[in-house]
Amino acid sequence: MKRPELVVAGGTAVVTGAAGGMGEHIAKGLARRGADLVVLDRDEVGLGRVVADIARETPGAALASHVVDLADRGATDRVIARVRDAHPGVTMLFNNAGVAVGGRFVDVSAQDFDWLLEINLLAPIRFTRALLPVMLDNGEGQVVNTSSLFGLIGPPGQSAYSTSKFGLRGFSESLRSELDAEEQPVGVTSVHPGGIRTNIARSARLAAGGDVAEAERARKAFDKVLKYPADKAAEEIIEAAIHRRPRLLIGNDARALDAMARLSPSRYWSVMSRGMALAARTKKSRAGEGGSRAPATMGP
Repeated sequence: MKRPELVVAGGTAVVTGAAGGMGEHIAKGLARRGADLVVLDRDEVGLGRVVADIARETPGAALASHVVDLADRGATDRVIARVRDAHPGVTMLFNNAGVAVGGRFVDVSAQDFDWLLEINLLAPIRFTRALLPVMLDNGEGQVVNTSSLFGLIGPPGQSAYSTSKFGLRGFSESLRSELDAEEQPVGVTSVHPGGIRTNIARSARLAAGGDVAEAERARKAFDKVLKYPADKAAEEIIEAAIHRRPRLLIGNDARALDAMARLSPSRYWSVMSRGMALAARTKKSRAGEGGSRAPATMGP
């Protein structure tokens, strides 16, 4: 169904993971557009900095903040209830918070797997369950769920993260289909960022059985491809919400790998592996010849 553009000014937006990265810039961009804000994060210092920035840059914005660890279900549910009861004007929900655990499935502990699912998948579902009825009552709203490039493809070493992001993608698509079929005034946007310049890779947990040296090499490799500016990605996310886009791919890497996964859903990783190996050999050959050009690299 075709919904009118989302009216940001005068509405209230809830943004999780707002202490840095895309969440920080989503909150700031919404404030500049006239929204009131409820921002949440486990990082008290970072969240306080973002709140101070918004108060200075957009002094007219009403702003509430909550420090909460989304892995703590009881604490999260209490905060969700407070947000729902204190902010009846909610029209936007940005489920942006996310964490990562690197390592093969056999190396990731059940505790780490559950910790990641609690934050990346179950918390967004519980926020949506509580706030969707509020948005429906208000006659307008948009739920924006930040999945990932790894919600489109499942590379080795990302079993926990991909499980959560494929799950969030499936939840988003099914909920969108239900709301569309019922011609409800609330829509759903599923966001799939590629290599965004944030701290998620550096702050990822290492699987208990993982190799520390290998994990450090992986972090350094990720740092090289996390180049897309977080503020630019945030602006794209906000505009996608305003225009009620069902899905947003951010970055050429996300678009290219999405196309590859659609064209070859059972073989894309073997094709990618051969391509990356060829690129590495080409780079080594050029370095030996004194060349300076580097091949294009796909981001996570």
